[in-house]
Amino acid sequence: MTTLDPRDPASSFRHRIPGRRLLHSPGPTPIPDEVLWAMSRQPMDLADPRVDETIAACERGLKCLLGTAEGDVFLYISNGHGVWEAAVENLLPHGGTALVPGTGHFSESWAVQTEKLGRRVVRTPWVEGLPIDEQAVVQALERDTAHEIGAVFVVHTDTSSGVTTDLASLKRAIDATGHPALYVVDVVASLGAAPFSMDELGADVVVGASQKGLMCPPGVGILAVNARAMEVARLNPAPRYYWDIVRRKSELSYMKFCGTAPQTLIAGLEAALGLLFREGLDNVWARHRRHAQAVHAAVQAWSREGALGFFAQRPESRSVSVTTVTVPAGTDVDRLRAITGVVDVAVEATGPVVLGGAGRDRRALVGTDTAGPLSQARIVEGSAPRAADEVAVTRRTADRSALTVGARVVLHPTATAVEATVSAIVAAPAPWGSAILTTPANA
Repeated sequence: MTTLDPRDPASSFRHRIPGRRLLHSPGPTPIPDEVLWAMSRQPMDLADPRVDETIAACERGLKCLLGTAEGDVFLYISNGHGVWEAAVENLLPHGGTALVPGTGHFSESWAVQTEKLGRRVVRTPWVEGLPIDEQAVVQALERDTAHEIGAVFVVHTDTSSGVTTDLASLKRAIDATGHPALYVVDVVASLGAAPFSMDELGADVVVGASQKGLMCPPGVGILAVNARAMEVARLNPAPRYYWDIVRRKSELSYMKFCGTAPQTLIAGLEAALGLLFREGLDNVWARHRRHAQAVHAAVQAWSREGALGFFAQRPESRSVSVTTVTVPAGTDVDRLRAITGVVDVAVEATGPVVLGGAGRDRRALVGTDTAGPLSQARIVEGSAPRAADEVAVTRRTADRSALTVGARVVLHPTATAVEATVSAIVAAPAPWGSAILTTPANA
């Protein structure tokens, strides 16, 4: 954190680099200009009809994006952890039980949070690099002959591992057991980046947030609830107030938000949804697939030299919104982040950012993002689209010594399947051995 020197007012700005800076992370993602402009307006009086109109537009747009005709959408001033808590408090009585299948850091975080709220958690083991173990889920439900498990909390894409689970296959397996537990799905890392239909899937509750594929700042939590789950919430004796969906189901905006609505964030969300629908959801899904394929091809090329590899072991389980790769044993991930951080003006404008893994994966993984608003050209250099876009990226240590890594990525925008070729050249070895560079691919 930068400390302001009172003797030198300019000291707090010396870490800033001139020019437009674009974020490349698994969330938050870059915010389109249209969303920033929508958020720049002055707040309105709570009784202004435009407040209700903006909220209603967000609700309609989210229902369409979530693929639900009958479900109710609730918005919270929160992040994803906030709506995790909303799900727990509304669906489970104190002492109630949730089944949380292992996916990585975020499934475990949800499980711990659920326990801290006075509920019991049944976990299934997670095998690193693999999606949810369906058979383990089935066995846990079959053992629960008293039907004490009230809900199954499923993380669709775990950002820490970059692994995506086949939700439809898992739902079929759960249904085959005949267990009545609610199917609750976290789509924080996949909403707006991958196709999803709450109604077709048969999900009872869906949890989302604004800061990833929805291209907004953090701060809006999303909870979509079907009639079955709403009835469970209505009968749930657990005390709650702010998170209570029964109380929030109202035509009044003041009741919808249990107080003043976050007008600035909602205005941005309305604009972001408009961008998605204007592009066309099928085109949005195709764009994310195309960009993920480019990043996966780059990682595949680097993996042949042994510098890195895919953390998600099965190609079909690799996320379209975040790619997570393994690094050699003993790699100092924090130093890797420092070297690929803010060290050069040109690099900061267009280059990739390497992020450490979360939780116990922190020292084993790095990741790059493909969720968000950037164009295909911005993925490789920020130039206008051409028949083939090429970029050479140079990284150096902060003192301009030691490491130079070059990467060349060729994208063919008109091709059905993106072709990407990558070559890495190490001029001098990094202190930890192999040199690693992940190509940015913000969709």
